[in-house]
Amino acid sequence: MMPPFYKNVMNLKRYHGLPSLYFRGFQTSTVYKHPCKESRPISKLVARSIFDSRGNPTVEVDLTTSDGITFRAAVPSGASTGTYEALELRDNQKCNYLGKGVKTAVNNINCLIGPALIKSGIQVTEQKAIDNFMIQLDGTPNKSKLGANAILGVSLAIAKAGASRKSIPLYKHIADLAGNKNIILPVPAFNVINGGSHAGNKLAMQEFMILPTGACSFTEAMKIGVEVYHNLKSVIKTKFGLDATAVGDEGGFAPNILENIEGLHLIEIAIDKAGYQGRVDIGIDVAASEFYVDGKYDLDFKNKSKSKDKSQIISTEKLTALYKEFINKFPIVSIEDPFDQDHWDAWASLTKTTDIQIVGDDLTVTNPKRIAEAVEKKACNCLLLKVNQIGTVTESIDAYLLAKKNGWGTMVSHRSGETEDTFIADLAVGLSTGQIKTGAPCRSERLAKYNQILRIEEELGCDAKYAGKKFRCPH
Repeated sequence: MMPPFYKNVMNLKRYHGLPSLYFRGFQTSTVYKHPCKESRPISKLVARSIFDSRGNPTVEVDLTTSDGITFRAAVPSGASTGTYEALELRDNQKCNYLGKGVKTAVNNINCLIGPALIKSGIQVTEQKAIDNFMIQLDGTPNKSKLGANAILGVSLAIAKAGASRKSIPLYKHIADLAGNKNIILPVPAFNVINGGSHAGNKLAMQEFMILPTGACSFTEAMKIGVEVYHNLKSVIKTKFGLDATAVGDEGGFAPNILENIEGLHLIEIAIDKAGYQGRVDIGIDVAASEFYVDGKYDLDFKNKSKSKDKSQIISTEKLTALYKEFINKFPIVSIEDPFDQDHWDAWASLTKTTDIQIVGDDLTVTNPKRIAEAVEKKACNCLLLKVNQIGTVTESIDAYLLAKKNGWGTMVSHRSGETEDTFIADLAVGLSTGQIKTGAPCRSERLAKYNQILRIEEELGCDAKYAGKKFRCPH
């Protein structure tokens, strides 16, 4: 006889559900409400190597509870990674996946973390206890023994299992863990032009984003974003040809332009053509640590020829002036990583002299110690939250709460190497950060997250609230 839960999955009956619950190969928004009130410890933990959106190996974890339900989580991976991030453990064997294999991290889960957690008997609802258990098992300041990718895979799966145990959606479980009583849907920051390490063009700055802050709902924000995106494709095709509409790692277009201001002009034209003037703002992720060389910033850093234009190597003062020119000419509301991750004075100067959002990514790496230092130095006013930079759900929530306590905003973020796992969508909603970036409205690993927020909006119904113009401080 087919088990009741399997019937529910096959019939797609809707319960208050867990978006990322897997059962026998299905990914569903259904949660099986187990009739038994007993505790639900872990009975099995299995990890494997799968592939991310760039075709590199990454870690996937299947966690099975004592009542036979399995929960799956997959770990993202970054290209432009900050020096201070928790360690993503790779095998470094050049003969296997060019050194990017994750066999060691997988074995650490199967042979060390899994057996230890099962033996401990800690319940899946005890997120903090389990995360702390793994941190202590690792025993290093940057998770270099077991690997942040190994620890995170388990932590994500635990969160999904914990939500199921409480028979609530994942975003509500995350809200409970963070003490959030006010659910707000985020403004999506669509990365529509790719540069930097995410694309093979000349563009130094890594991401040019559109934020539909003038939308009335997340659904309308998606409509605006998609229509601007397709108009941008038409603009780029007309100006540069069809081959210029190829996309980068995060789904944004990658025209072979050198001047960053030209990318902003293209976006402005697309917004106008789509008919959304005044309803769409612009954000930039500079990722300046990528092109910081000998105290200066090389805006032509991808050109390795001896005949490169030396005028593109500019001082901190000139780069600051360039940002202020952008802010004066375009509806810029957010600049991420405008300077190198250790160039504290430059960060503080820009934050002091502008009213827009200055986002710390490589600077803060979702790490409470770096966040505290940035607060003290008044280096920025917004945290970019990436779960794999710190390695556990608990530490990610703690980083958000620290940022919030100090009056900062928080933007939840994907990585350039993504999977179909939609955890960060629920994270952004559960914490009510007011903003999320997970790429262009293109490529399934990016749209999976946006689509998940659409489902959550549908579930919330008339209770759904969209951050809109208040994205920096939605509460």
